[in-house]
Amino acid sequence: MFNGRTQGGSVLYANTAEALSDVLADGITIAVGGFGLSGNPNDLIEVVRDSGVRELTIVSNNMGVDGKGLGLLLENRQVRKVIASYVGENKLFAQQYLDGELDVEFAPQGTLAERMRAGGAGIPAFYTATGVGTPVAEGKPHAEFDGRTYVQERGIVADVALVHAHLADRAGNLVYRRTSRNFNPLVATCGRVSVAETEVLLDDYIDPDLVITPGVFVNRLVVAAERVKDIEKLTVRAA
Repeated sequence: MFNGRTQGGSVLYANTAEALSDVLADGITIAVGGFGLSGNPNDLIEVVRDSGVRELTIVSNNMGVDGKGLGLLLENRQVRKVIASYVGENKLFAQQYLDGELDVEFAPQGTLAERMRAGGAGIPAFYTATGVGTPVAEGKPHAEFDGRTYVQERGIVADVALVHAHLADRAGNLVYRRTSRNFNPLVATCGRVSVAETEVLLDDYIDPDLVITPGVFVNRLVVAAERVKDIEKLTVRAA
C-alpha cells in the first residue's frame, strides 16, 4: 500500500487514494485545513468525494465555494454536519442548511482554532469569554473566573485530518506557505490519523528552525499533483 516508513514515523504513500483507502467510512469526522480556497488539500478532498462515504462531519474554517474545495462534498451530498466559523461564500451550503439537509455548528474563528489546538494537545475542554450571551453559548456549561463569565468549549479530535503543505521532508515535517498556514497546522494535530499532501517533497531534512508542523503529528504523507491554484475573489487594480 505504501512505499515505506520514513525515519520520523510518517508513511510516504504513492498516491492520495492509497493514503486514504483504509481510513474513510460513513459517519466519521474529518478535519480539513484551508482558509477560503488557500491551502485546501484538494487532492485529498477529491479522494473523499470519489470514495462515496456519507454522513460525514466536517470540521473546517469554511466550506469552500460552490464547486471548489469542500464544496465538492456538499455537491455530492456526503456531509451531514459542519463545524465551521464562516460559510458565506457557498450558496449550496446555505441552501442545504435552510432545507434542513445539514446540521451546522457555528464557532467563532478563534474559538474554532483553539478547539482544534486543544484536541491536538489532549485538552478535553477549556473556557473562553468569546460567545457568552450569544447563541453559540446556548446549552454549554458556564463558569465565573475573576468576576467574568466564561463558556466551556470542547476540544476537537477528528477521526481523520487532511492538510496541505508547501514543503515536507521524508520525516513528515511540514512547512506551509503564507495564508495556508492559518488553519492547516491546527488541523494537522487534531486528527487520530493525520494525512498531509505536499507540493514539494525534499530529500534532505527541513531546517528544524523552519518546521511548522513536526513530523510526529503526521501519520501519512503524499505528494500533491500540480494544479492551478484557485482564487476565491479576484481583485485587480484599475490600470
